[in-house]
Amino acid sequence: MATLDKVLYTARVHTTGGRDGNSRSDDGRLQANLSSPGSSGSGTNPEQLFAAGYSACFIGALKAVGGMQKIAIPQDVAVDAEVDLGPITGGYGIAARLKVTLPGMERAAAQALVDAAHQVCPYSNATRGNIDVTITLA
Repeated sequence: MATLDKVLYTARVHTTGGRDGNSRSDDGRLQANLSSPGSSGSGTNPEQLFAAGYSACFIGALKAVGGMQKIAIPQDVAVDAEVDLGPITGGYGIAARLKVTLPGMERAAAQALVDAAHQVCPYSNATRGNIDVTITLA
C-alpha cells in the first residue's frame, strides 16, 4: 500500500441516506442529491461522481505531465469516463473506461502522454490492481 509523503488536501463530505440520500461538503461547494442507478430519482449516483472525479483528475495528470515534459496540452483536452457497476464474487464491484481526446497532437506523442499520466494520476494509482481500468486515446 502506498502512503502519502504529505497531505496536500483533504476533502470532507457528509452523506446521509446512502444511495437515495444527500451528500454535502464541509465548505458547502458540493451539495448532491443521490438516487440509485436506474431509479426514478432525480439525483446523481456514486458511479457518476466517480466518473466525474476520475476524468477531471486524469486531465489534471495530463497537464502535470505535460508541464514536466514541456508539452503543450490542447485547450480542448477531454476525457469521457464510463463507470460500470455489477456483481462480483461476494458483493459488487466497479470497472472504469476513460477515452482521452487530445486534439491536434501527434498520435504517438499523445499516447506517450496518456501512458505517463496514467502513472501519476491519483485515481489511476488508487484503482491499479483493484478494478478493471481501460484507458484509450480517441
